Amino acid sequence: MDLSLEINGRTEELSVDPGVTLLDALREKLDVTGPKKGCDRGQCGACTVHVDGRPVLSCLTLAATVQKPVTTIEGLADDESLHPVQRAFLDQDALQCGFCTSGQIMSAVAAVEQDVEDVREFMSGNICRCSAYPNIVAAVEQARQGPEKAAQGPEMATQDSEKTRQG
Repeated sequence: MDLSLEINGRTEELSVDPGVTLLDALREKLDVTGPKKGCDRGQCGACTVHVDGRPVLSCLTLAATVQKPVTTIEGLADDESLHPVQRAFLDQDALQCGFCTSGQIMSAVAAVEQDVEDVREFMSGNICRCSAYPNIVAAVEQARQGPEKAAQGPEMATQDSEKTRQG
């Protein structure tokens, strides 16, 4: 079937089988390789993208069902600078091997935009096998509160988050 998808602000025309997932269409047909194929079962979050601003698991989403704009990690930054969440991930050293990072960042962007209370719960569908979780939470907190948190490091940002949660 022929599809027209808006990916990172550009309209892409492609032909796929009806059962092709958004992840496979992105990676194999459009050479958009930021979303990763981790478990291919919706359990790890490495394939997270935004459809109309909402995080979705692209390995569980049929490409043919997507009617709204898709944003991948490649579409977050502008030509001049990184997205604030991408910057925070670098500042907080919130990545190790990097395999999960694109999915983590896409979920983190949604957490910041939705101003979620419990970052850990919201991002629990994103697995980091390297266990960079404290730094990931610190990065989300930095992005929520601004770059001044970068100077505190992950321990302070995490402590501030705990204080906020406790009231």
